[in-house]
Amino acid sequence: MLELLGEFLKNMGFAAVTYKELIMLGIAFGLLYLAISKGYEPYLLIPISFGMLLVNLPLTGLMEEGGLLRIIYWGTENGLYPPLIFLCVGASTDFGPLIANPRSILLGAAAQFGIFFTFIGAILMGFTGPEAASIGIIGGADGPTALYLTSQLADDLLGPIAVAAYSYMALVPIIQPPIMKLLTTEEERKVKMEQLRPVSKKEKVIFPIVVAVLTILLLPSAGPLIGMLMFGNLIKESGVVPKLTEIAQNSLMYIVTILLGITVGAKAKADVFLSPDTLKIVALGLVAFSIGTATGLLFGKIMYKTSKGKVNPLIGAAGVSAVPMAARVVQKEGQKANPSNFLLMHAMGPNVAGVIGSAVAAGILLMLFGG
Repeated sequence: MLELLGEFLKNMGFAAVTYKELIMLGIAFGLLYLAISKGYEPYLLIPISFGMLLVNLPLTGLMEEGGLLRIIYWGTENGLYPPLIFLCVGASTDFGPLIANPRSILLGAAAQFGIFFTFIGAILMGFTGPEAASIGIIGGADGPTALYLTSQLADDLLGPIAVAAYSYMALVPIIQPPIMKLLTTEEERKVKMEQLRPVSKKEKVIFPIVVAVLTILLLPSAGPLIGMLMFGNLIKESGVVPKLTEIAQNSLMYIVTILLGITVGAKAKADVFLSPDTLKIVALGLVAFSIGTATGLLFGKIMYKTSKGKVNPLIGAAGVSAVPMAARVVQKEGQKANPSNFLLMHAMGPNVAGVIGSAVAAGILLMLFGG
């Protein structure tokens, strides 16, 4: 009897837990608090943090060969879930503001500069090329893109990169406003922009087809992300398959979010996550996101000058692809400077352009380092 009791105690998780796992459990509890009490990206942070919690409870075998989370992780490891998320995003996105103001694509492209700047910084800090590319993509402020690229190039960094990417996406309303005020004048922030022209249904249907064909012919490695994004948008804009659109916008989005989130969290095991490299990644991610915001704003200032004051440079900050949060921050800051200002739709143009821009940037990096 005593022998059985001893064996039982020996196989309890309490006996096997290490101080590193206790730290990771603390981080998981902190993220759950932010998601549930503060409402920071709860749809993603809850699955991610709970996956982190489960994998750091000892002796479960969840991420070992044949374990439940290891089996589900197949979809993340092989780049299945992020493109499916892009399909769902496409089915929920209105590209009308971008079609009405095509110059927005320049702001979306300018805001991707942080990716390549941070890539160089990561190389100088000792990361390999594929690892540096995966870290730099955090600057695109696009979680699925960051996860897709990292799963293809630096699978071992998936945990810290996911936490950094989604943390900064959740902190957009805190990180961006100081940079906006630093790089723009009161007069620039007050600028009211003219109403966008109406966009026809024909334009909205043709847009995803043209973008998919041209972008993928130019950069085949961007095919999985751009292809799914534009497919999702086409079923929405065609208006003839409402059931498919509804499934993509709701059921499929939630199912894939659960599978992606919990398996990404499960990659944050204590022995991998608690390392100096994680702190470097978190710091570099903040640099990437901040520079992306700044370069978008600076390009917005160029457009302000060249348009003789008709473009509010704040909309450049929405070039990072945190949709629609970055556009909402632009709206809020614009109204602070001028209460009659309404910049939301103008900011949505560079915002959705940023989604395309980050996917293209990921395609470039995948082409260079994908082997």
